Order: sequence, then C-alpha cells, then structure tokens
Amino acid sequence: MHSPKEEQGEPLKRSFSEANSDPPDWMVLGDNETAKEEDPSSSSKPKDFNPRGYQLQVYEVAKRRNIIAVLDTGVGKTMIAVMLIKDFGQAIESTESKKLIIFLAPTVHLVNQQFEYIKDHTGLEVEQYYGAKGVDEWTLDCWEKETKEHDVLVMTPQILLDALRKAFLSLDMVSLMIIDECHRATGNHPYAKIMKEFYHKSNNKPKIFGMTASPVVSKGVLSSNNCDGQMSELECVLDSLIYTIEDRTEMEACVPSAKESCRFFDPAQFSSLDLKAKVEASWLKTDASLSNLQSSLQTSHKDMDDKLKNLRKRLSNDHAKVLHCLDNLGLICAYEAVNICLENILDTTEESKAYRESVLQYKNFLEEVQCRIGESLPLGDKNFLNSGFDYLKAVDLGYISPKLHELLQLFQSFGETRQVLCLIFVERIITAKVIERFAKKVSCLSHFMVSYMTGSNTSVDSLAPKIQKETLESFRSGKVNLLFTTDVVEEGIHVPNCCYVIRFDLPKTVRSYVQSRGRARQNNSEFIMMLERGNMKQRNQLYDIIRSEYSMTNLAIKRDPDSDPCLLKDHTFEETNVFIVDATGASVTADSAVSLIHKYCGKLPGDKYYTPKPNFQFTSSEGLYKCKLTLPVNAAVQTIVGPPSRNSHLAKQLVCLEACKQLHQMGALDDHLTPSIEEPSENACVSKGKDSGAGAGTTKRKELHGTTCIQALCGSWGEKSDDAVFFAYKFDFKCNIITVVYSGFVLLIESKLADDVGNTEMDLFLIGKMVKASVSSCGQVHLNAEQMMKAKRFQEFFFNGLFGKLFVGSKSSGAPREFLLRDKSSSLWSPSRMYLLLPLEDNSTDELRIHWPGITACTLAAEFLNKNSLLGTEQSDDGGSNPSLNSTGSPVTDCKETNIIRFANSSVDANSLRNTVVLAIHTGRIYCIIEAVSDKTAESSFAETVDTVSSEFANFYEYFYKKYNIVLKHPGQPLMLLKQSHNPHNLLVNFNDEGVSAKASQAGVVNEKPRFHVHMPPELLLVLDVPVSVLKSLYLLPSLMHRLESLMLANQLREEINFCSSNIDIPSSMILEALTTLRCCESFSMERLELLGDSVLKYAVSCHLFLRYPNKHEGQLSARRSLAVCNSTLHKLGTDHKIQGYIRDSAFDPRRWVAPGQRVLRPVPCKCGVDSLEVPLDKKFQTEDPKVKVGKSCDRGHRWFCSKTISDCVEALIAAYYLSGGLVAALHVMKWLGIDAEVDPSVVAEVINQASLRTYVPNYKIHMIESKVGYNFFVKFFLQEALTHESVHESYCYQRLEFLGDSVLDLLITQYLYNHHTDIDPGELTDLRSASVNNENFAQVAVRHDLHKHLQHCSTLLSNQISEYVQSFTESDNTTRLDPSIKGPKALGDLVESIVGAILIDTNLNLGKVWRIVEPLLSPIVTPDKLELPPFRELNELCDSLGYFIKEKCINKGEVVHAELLLQLDHDLLVGEGFDRSRKVAKGKAASCLLKDLENRGISRKKRKHDYVDSSQTMDDDSLEPTIPKMQRRAEIQLLDESKKACSATPATPGM
Repeated sequence: MHSPKEEQGEPLKRSFSEANSDPPDWMVLGDNETAKEEDPSSSSKPKDFNPRGYQLQVYEVAKRRNIIAVLDTGVGKTMIAVMLIKDFGQAIESTESKKLIIFLAPTVHLVNQQFEYIKDHTGLEVEQYYGAKGVDEWTLDCWEKETKEHDVLVMTPQILLDALRKAFLSLDMVSLMIIDECHRATGNHPYAKIMKEFYHKSNNKPKIFGMTASPVVSKGVLSSNNCDGQMSELECVLDSLIYTIEDRTEMEACVPSAKESCRFFDPAQFSSLDLKAKVEASWLKTDASLSNLQSSLQTSHKDMDDKLKNLRKRLSNDHAKVLHCLDNLGLICAYEAVNICLENILDTTEESKAYRESVLQYKNFLEEVQCRIGESLPLGDKNFLNSGFDYLKAVDLGYISPKLHELLQLFQSFGETRQVLCLIFVERIITAKVIERFAKKVSCLSHFMVSYMTGSNTSVDSLAPKIQKETLESFRSGKVNLLFTTDVVEEGIHVPNCCYVIRFDLPKTVRSYVQSRGRARQNNSEFIMMLERGNMKQRNQLYDIIRSEYSMTNLAIKRDPDSDPCLLKDHTFEETNVFIVDATGASVTADSAVSLIHKYCGKLPGDKYYTPKPNFQFTSSEGLYKCKLTLPVNAAVQTIVGPPSRNSHLAKQLVCLEACKQLHQMGALDDHLTPSIEEPSENACVSKGKDSGAGAGTTKRKELHGTTCIQALCGSWGEKSDDAVFFAYKFDFKCNIITVVYSGFVLLIESKLADDVGNTEMDLFLIGKMVKASVSSCGQVHLNAEQMMKAKRFQEFFFNGLFGKLFVGSKSSGAPREFLLRDKSSSLWSPSRMYLLLPLEDNSTDELRIHWPGITACTLAAEFLNKNSLLGTEQSDDGGSNPSLNSTGSPVTDCKETNIIRFANSSVDANSLRNTVVLAIHTGRIYCIIEAVSDKTAESSFAETVDTVSSEFANFYEYFYKKYNIVLKHPGQPLMLLKQSHNPHNLLVNFNDEGVSAKASQAGVVNEKPRFHVHMPPELLLVLDVPVSVLKSLYLLPSLMHRLESLMLANQLREEINFCSSNIDIPSSMILEALTTLRCCESFSMERLELLGDSVLKYAVSCHLFLRYPNKHEGQLSARRSLAVCNSTLHKLGTDHKIQGYIRDSAFDPRRWVAPGQRVLRPVPCKCGVDSLEVPLDKKFQTEDPKVKVGKSCDRGHRWFCSKTISDCVEALIAAYYLSGGLVAALHVMKWLGIDAEVDPSVVAEVINQASLRTYVPNYKIHMIESKVGYNFFVKFFLQEALTHESVHESYCYQRLEFLGDSVLDLLITQYLYNHHTDIDPGELTDLRSASVNNENFAQVAVRHDLHKHLQHCSTLLSNQISEYVQSFTESDNTTRLDPSIKGPKALGDLVESIVGAILIDTNLNLGKVWRIVEPLLSPIVTPDKLELPPFRELNELCDSLGYFIKEKCINKGEVVHAELLLQLDHDLLVGEGFDRSRKVAKGKAASCLLKDLENRGISRKKRKHDYVDSSQTMDDDSLEPTIPKMQRRAEIQLLDESKKACSATPATPGM
C-alpha cells in the first residue's frame, strides 16, 4: 500500500505529496504560539497541537521514505506518528477503497496508552486489540466488521501476526504501519516475523514508520562495527533507514533530561555460608524424596509424573529465590521470600493422596527453611523496623544487606514529602515483592505508599493484567510513591511526574539503560544507579553501556536520510518451511506450527483427569533426528513421523508442520488454519455487550405475530341467495344434573372436518354443574334459498341480541339509532369465517331435525323490529299508542280476559309464561320470563319496584315516557319479572376447585353470585317462539366453538406436516396440546410435551451425528448438537414454517368471540403497523419492553408473545408425534421442520460391522461387567470402548459413546417420568428429570453395581477420587451415603452413559430393549415425595413464600470462592457461609446453613410429598368430583383473577 502520491519502484522513498511541501493547516504554528509537547498519558484531550521544529523535521523525512526515528524518550515520537496518521487519514477519506492504518506496540500497557492518545488527537475511528479482549478466538467475520468500522487499529504485534497468518487481515489493506519500540524487531520477535513472513513478500507494501530510543538491543559492550551491524540488520528487517536529529539544542531545551548519578554501597560482610548449606541440604533431601516417589508410582499414571516434575521444578525455583535473597538482600527479605513461597502453595483438596503428600513435603521444606532463617532472627521480622531500629547493626548482623541499607538511606533523603514518585527497577520478580513488603514495615517510610509491579507471565509470582493496569494508574496519579518493578515498564510508559528512577540492579543492555532512564520525566529528575564499591565488573559493565550508547547515537546521526536504497545490505527473507492454504492464503511456518498443534489439542475435549496435548518422541541416527508426534485419541490424526533434521528442535517443528498439513486435509483445521470447532452460535465471535438485544428463542425477547386463518371455516356462500349444501355436525349437551336440559345444535360448514375433529367430546363447566358436549358428524344437509335466508337471519338476530346489540347508534354518540338488521347485513359475514349454528328439535332419535319454527319466529321478530322499531325519537301514527301485533302479524284488539297478557306481538296466558323467551323492542335485549308480578304494574312506584332509595321517576309509565318517549297503551297489565341475558363465559376451565365448594356449603356460603332481574311491561316485549333450552345452549356455543376451532387449526397443521401411516394416527387433540401455552389456562398445555420433546430431539440429533460423523470427537459432536437443538435454531425453523400463527397463547375471552353474522361489540383496532394478517419477520416487530403485554390480540389477530414460545412449541410438536406415532413420526416432523436427524439403518449396520473387526482382547472382566449390567454384548469391542478413559492413550475412548448415552438416558428417563407422573405440573416434572438425569445420580449407579472397578484410566487423581467417593457409601448397602457432600467424579457418570450408548448401538438402536436393560440399574428412580431441591433454590422458594429477601455476596479468595448469604428476618439477621472452588457449590453450602438455622426456628417449606397426588387417584372421596391437576388450578386462579377484573360490570353468572 502506497501513500496517495507514491512513486512506484522506490520502496524507501514513498512521498505523501511532492507538489505541496508546506505543512498541513492543522499543524501550523501561530505567530506568538509556543511549541509544547503533548503527553501521551495526559488526561486532557486536545484535538490540535503544535509540533516542534525537530518533530517537523522528522515528519518531513518520514513523508519521503520509510524511517526508524531514533529519538530520546519523552521527546514526542508519538506526536510525529499522529501527524502521519492524520495526513494518511485525510488521504484515506478521499479514496474509494478502504485502507487501514495499523499502530503496533509491544505491550498491552503501551497499546492502551497509544490508543487513548491517537483517539484524542485524531478525528478517525480508532480501536485497540490485545489478547485479553478475546481477539485470538475471532473469525473472519469479526475482523471484517472491525476493519469496516475503524480506520486505525492499535494492537500488539502478536495479534497482527496471527491475523495475517490466518488470512483474516492482509498488508494489502494497510496504507501505513507504525511500529513503536521497533528495536525489538530481531530474532523471533513478532515484529521480525511480520516483516519477514509478510511485508517483504508483499507486492503492495505499506509505509513504515518505526520509533525507538535505542536501535541496539544486544548485551555487553558494542564496538562501532557491532553497533553498525545491528543497526543495519534492523534497517533491513524494517525496510527503513535510521534517522535522528543531529542538532539536539531544541530537544534538550524543550525536553527535561534526568540527572545521572551513582550510589555506592559496601560489599556484604555477613557470611551466610552455614545457613545456605543447611538450606541446600534440606532442598537436596526433599528433592530426593520427591524423586523416589516419582519413581515408585505407576508408570501408566502420567498425570502424576508430570505434576511431580513441575513440583520439583518449583521446589528448585523457590530454593534459588531464597538463596538469591540471602546473598543480595539479607535475612529479613529471605524470610519474606519464604513467606511468599508458602502463600503460593496450591490448594490440593481435590488432588490425589500421593500428590497431597508430595506437596506436604514441599511445604515442610519451606517451613524448615523459614525456621532456619528465623533462628538467625531472634525477634522474628516484625519488631525490627521501628523508629529505634539500628540499621548499621542490622547490616553487620546480616539482617539487611548493605545494598538494601543504601536504598533505605536514599528513600530517607527524599524527605517527608508525599509528592515523590520513584521507580525502582529490579531484575527479579521476587526482589520486587520482598523489598515492597520490607519497605512497608519500615517506620521511617510510613508516609510513602509502596507497591510493586511485574509482568503477566505464567509464573506464580506474576500479576494479572487488570492489577498491573490499576497499579500503574495509581502510580501515575500519585497514590503510590515508591513502585518496585521489573523491566515490564521500561519501555514507552509515560509518567510525567516521575522524579526518581533507581536502578537497584544494573541494566544489562544499552536498550534497558536508555529506556529506564527515560522514565524520569519531571524537571530536575534523577536517574540513579546503584554500584558496589570496588566491584570492577559492575563498573566496567556500566562504562561499556555508556560507550555503546555514544557509538549508537553517532552512527544514527551519520545515517543519510537521502541515501540510495541499494546501500542497504541485500537480505533475503524466504521461508522454505511453510504451508500455505491456496483457498485463503493462510499460512503456517515451521516455528509457528508447534504452537498451532498445541492450540489444536487445547480445543479437543478433556477433563480434569486428562488434558489433551501432543506427545513428542525423538530418535537419532547418523547425526540426524526424527520426531514422532502422537496426538490425543480424539484428534483427527493419531501418529505422524517427521522428516530427518539436523537437530531435535527443527525435527519437532517439521513434524508439527506436517501434522498441520494433514489436519487441514482432514478438515480438522479450516482454510484459515484454525481448529474446526463447531460453534454453538452463528455470532459467537462477538460477545454480547450491554446494548445487545436478547436473541431469538429467549424469554426476554417479545415478538409480534399473526394468527393463521382456519381453512375449514372458510365459505363462499355468504353473498349467494340460492341453495347450498353443507356438512353437518351435531352438538349434543348432557348435564350431570338430569333435570337440566339443553337443546341440541347443528354446525353447518362447507368443508368436511377430520374424523377426530368432527367426532369429539369435551366438558363444559358451569357453576355447580358440568355439561358434556358431544360433536358428531351427520353427513350433508341441503338448504334451499328460503331456508338459507332464515338461517342467516336467526344467527344474526340471536347472537347479536344475546351477546351483542341489535340497535346501533345513540344520542350520546351523535349517530342515529337504527336496527342492526334493517338493511343488508352482508357486512356481518366474512368469507374467512362462514358457518351456521342452528337449533335442533328435541327428539330421542339420531335424526337431524332443525328447529325451523323457532328460526322462523326469529325471522318474523326481526321483520317486526325492522318495521316497528321504537327509536326513541318517533311516535306511531295512532296518537302515541304502541303498535301491537298478534302471532299472525295482525293488530291485537283489546282483550277482556283477565288471564291474558298482551305482548308486543301476541297475547299469552299468564299461567304459561314461565321460561318464555322474549325480546325488549326498545333495547333489543333478550330475556327469559320468570313470572308475571301480579301486584306490580306500570303505574306502581318505580323506586319501590327497583329497590332504590330515590328516583326521578314516579312509576314505570313515567320512566318509559321520559327516557324512551314511549306511551304505554296497557299500563294496568302486571309487570314481567325477567331474567337478564349475560355475557358468555369461558366454560372450558373448571373454577369449581376441589374442596372449595364443599367447605363453602358447610359454612353456609352460597357459591352462586346473586342474580339481577328486571321488571318490564309486557307490551314492550316481543315473544320469541324459541324454547328456553335453546337459549341456554347458546351460552355453551362460544366455548364449544372455541375448542372446535382450535382442533380445526391443529388438524390444519397436521395436514401441513402430512405424516402418512396406515396404522398410526396423530390425534388433533395432541397437536392442540402442543400448540397451547400455559397462559391459555386450559387443563393441558405444551409444557409437559416440551420437556419430552427436548429429550426426543436431543436423542434423534445425537444418533444422527454419532453415525454420520464417525471421525468427529465428542466436543465437535456436542457443538453441532447444541447448534441443532438450541432455541434460536428451533425458533428459526418454527418461524420458517409459520408455526407462530398456530400457537394459542392467551386464555379464551368469550366476550370477544363473535359468530358469523354477529357484530363485534368490543373492537380492538389494529395499531401494529401491519396491513396484512401475517406479520413480517422484522426487527421492528421485536421488543424487550416489559410494558408490552403478551397474549392480547387485535382484531386482525396480531399478538405479542415470547420468542421462546415458538421454540417450545417446536419441541412440543415433536413430542406429540413421538407419543402418538413413535420415533418414526417424530423423525418425520423433524424432517418437515428441516432438522437433519434421519438415521440410515445401513449406517448402523456398518458401524457394528466395523466395531466387530476392531482388536478385542478377551478378558474375563468383560464377562463380569456384562453380568452386572445384565446384557451380553454381540460386539464386545463396544463395551471395551465404553470402559476406556481418554487418559489411557489408546486409539479409542468412551467420549463418543458417552455423548450418545447421555441423550439415550435423557430420553428414557424423561419418558418414564412423563408416563408415570401425569398429575404433577411441568415445573415439578422438570425437577424430577433434573434429579434423575445428572452426573451424581449416574455415579451412584456405577458404585451401586460395582461398575467403577472396571473403568480403565491412567489418572492418579481419578483413582483417589473414586476411592474417596466409594468410601462415602455404607458397607451394608450401596444406597446410603455416609457423606453426601462428597460428589461423584464425572468419569463415573460418563462411564454409565457410555455403557448405555454402547448397548444402544449393539442392540441396533432398540430403545425398548435398552430401557428393559437399564431400568433395573437406575432403580429406584426418584419420585415427587422424595424429591429434594438444591439448597439455594429451596431457600429462594421458601423466602419468596414468606416475603423475605436474600442478599448475596461472593468473594474470590485465591482459588476458593467465599459465598455469604444474608437473610433479614423480622428481628434477626441470619448469615450463611460456604466455601468451595465452585461458586455454585459455595452458594449451596451457604444456603444449607441458612435452611438449618430456619428449621431450628420452626421455619421450613412443606415437603413435596404433602402436595403429591398419586396419578391413580382421579376422584375426590368427599365431592366425587374429578380432581384438578395443580397446573390447571394455578392457571384457573390466574384466569379467575383476570375474569373478576374483566367481568366486574356483569353480575350474571353462567348458571343457565
């Protein structure tokens, strides 16, 4: 990549702009402005700055060519880099192609510092990258996103090198590359590898700008030739010329330089030879003991061998640390060093007994050394350092070294000020740590804050990056005064107020000398080096470094910035041992292949008993070396032998390079040469931030979806006036109270219903009674044109009169009051919902006889209202009298009989009025006559009759005249007492909770709500020739039709899925259950099915993956399975097949149910912003707003529900098909959904055949375990594989079988629980499964049946844990635990799962046979009465029920988590504590403490067995009523609460 006007063919003379040599406007100095350096770590954020003259000089040269700017620390090299970045940034913005600027810094500290500076001083998009951000795991998509969104990438060189090697980035994308501290570009440093492997091979090279204060890094003295050679080498690698400022006058005037001085200390006089000899002897003794233990252990247990090697190495390191402190710091610091080593001893609680004993010997060594040193410190180390302490005497006694004493005096010379910032550079980490502790105990330094800082390497003394950053910030801000540090902060770190830099240990290189000196940034600061008097070696070392710096500076000054590039030494950087992927350009070299193989092994599945890693074995012949590489058992390649090489190191590299080639060929490494680990999420490269939304399939996300139209209800006969043929379905109603009678109805629709939909039964629940509704198919019915007209009019008249309004408009609304059916009522009928509900005549035969007289009467009543409706503003033509018609439609004459009641359309005998159905002609409401009130007429007192205290009306006559403008013609007739019609109710839910009715009756409480009746003059009532039983049946129809419509919808989905089998039927009721959420408050829901479906799906996918990918290891199979069965995947599959439209997610609201021909009384206009019935899958229809209510739909059927509901429905559908049609049916619905889970029988046969050919060593133990399991294997190798742990290093292990067996047990146990516990709610069923399907339960199975003795492994830790676990069982039986706190090793649970997986394959996937074998092993399976919840959950449930709040605190103390739970009672604060390496276990232990405390106080939760109802108990002994599952009861209570709120204005109850 060249600069905008770069000349081709001159790589070292790349010009920004040769036409304009003036500096850009943004860096021109004003007339009176003074140049001022910008501080890279400054908190201020200026956008413009004023470069100094020497900075402009370097900048101008850098514009012309690649250079290495050699300038002192603190002179503003970063400002020059920013000037280049700005110039390039302007050029980038003017070009179409995206180009990047990369800024490399060698440490994370420098990356942070330079990122902030560049971001603050440029207007470009800047981002920083380093390992702790998880960049190592990023994919190509992640890097493409970053490069698209940012202009400047600030990163460590290793990040760039890895991205280039993986072909995620290319130098062709880069226009400018700035290399900070570029002197590191030597040897195998990432800087050098970037340049050699990529830059010098690039055809389109970026511009290079290097920055350093010291271009030479070698130790010791440097001659001019050596110095020139190193500088030339650096120039060649970086393709740049070294450039520095010859005239340093301005630099020296503007930039403060530290005053250099030496501080001398006397040689140590105290002899510690005797003490060192004792320490040495103790070390040799302990090391020999560990060596003997290592030799005596089983050679097969390699994990223990490695641990002992590391322990011996650590012992040797600690021994060396103590000796170093004795020689250089004195007894006190040596004592502190031992304390530090003791503090770093690892926790061995979960380790094997042998290793615990080894660590104990190691600890004993340290304690012995501590004791030895303590003997030389009579008062210990605590009381020496008070104000009266004699430091000179302490030096003589060897308590502190002369060197440390001199450092203390130096600190004392700083005075009492708290403004001192002093860096003390030491060579070793242990030195920094012990002196920091020592200084904190010195009373005369108590006014200083002291800390230390080391690197974040893998040693036990390292500091975490976070602590490093916090420490450095504390030092910069002045909170820390004295900072002891290693070379980790030598380079680049800017602390502007640092006034002292002390080299406690002398620098060993020119670079170290120059860089550490540059940390002193304040005016009049000092750079102090500590030298031993008379030590010529140290003096010569210092003089050599100073001379080397002088030579280096002179040579840099003599470099000609305009010299010809041919003067540079000709270097070739060809890499012969390299593998490049043709598809992407990703590459791996011999030296990087080793780390790639380790990374690949690190991605393979392992456990705490076995860590997958490569094994190298070397052989030599005739001076050449060969390396044999053995990869873990689950790797794609097992063994590789490399080519002969001249040394073992190269042989190791080449065999790894060959392994990388083979792994790529087999697909184990992808085209970017990263391990092909299937990720469980498509977006796994970028972790969710705080602003990230909830994903698909989660409960937090809500989505708007439509409702699928029911095709069976669609009709085209609405606009036709001719004959029609319908399919007829008869409704019969039978009440459990024999005296209560309901009329039958018939449903007429164009489509034929499925048999199980058109012939079904259901229970409808009313107050105090239950009605069984039966639906049966009755063939076809033909209606002529007149019958069609009457049938439609009946439906319009009755459903609007009963559940809606027959009159529309009112004075208050401003619209004229009209009869709803006055004009054509076609607007009341929709083609998407066309059916007729007609009453039947009562008869004892099965013959279908429609009640045409009643239908005709309703038609006549409609005509009457249409002609003579009292609109309240009109009067009749006969002087105000009301029209009256007899039953034939002729005017009614005055009737003299006293027993005859005159109605609006007829006269009726007063003795036959009861249960007569009437309609009020002034309101359009339908009533049922209770009786004629003989002592009440229209002239009676209105207030007394309606039971009100006062009224503005004197009587009914006045009431109707004033309110409706009606003049009653026969005011002397008795008033009619009428039963009001009421809103329909949800009769699908049984609100008669068990026991509630009986208790209410015993207490004398009436269950039914009081009924409200009305009084009305008979001449305002229209008699309808319809039996009251028809009216009562009409109240049943909304609930019945809702259920029937739901079944139609379920059948519609069933037809879409289209599973055809001659002997298997999938009931529509089962599919409906899978589509119904708990929110519907039905007696069934998808919850239980979803639990089973999850297991069926997991099993089917596991079998498919196991058989389809025989070469993939358990980790890859698990990742693929996770992706296949995760909620987001199921959500996508569900929405792709529009399942969301079928889901029922709200309780039936009968007030919003409308029949065809009925006007919507409670419209909910659509405000969703969607014109169609179906809602597009768009982000604007997704939300996490908690205020959005789910379940409520608009008139178009749009409703919000949880995204996870769709995923749950998919699983429930799978379970529905599985229960009805077995695995074949479940696999069919999975295939329909797009889940690849089919199993080819030939593949199973091939797996069995291949296993039968594997080597099997006959072993009597195999027959023993077969007898214990209760199954003789056809292919013995399956069992041998199932018993083999990966630590054995065979060519096989049980991991794949364990993957399969896990899903088998999950399905078998879940299905068992589902079938045996039908009356428990889904939550409890989930708890039962969790208690049954877990590693601890399976580990107990292994011990109960002595299977643990047959596990083949090579882990000392695992042996120890198995022994300890087995001992926790009583000897009398293997079911009782002596110590339940001891948990089973995961390997034991895996063993049981792998054996089950082996049985499944050996039985040719015969699940039934597997269950018959496995069930005895698993018995007893937990039951609800013996179910124990985890302590923390049990505590939460208890506190939730009591209204108590728990406060949780978890603190990490080393590797142990301290969990503290605080529970505030009314008068006491209870505290529970728990300690464990696992946060979850620690919280569980703390919760157990609180539960015991609460139990002692008489507070405990009810045992589940008290709540448990056996599935065989279906009747309550007292009430003889069906018991209701708790799931239903909970739903009913929820619905009841909602119904109370929704129906509070409607006093009548469904008691008819």
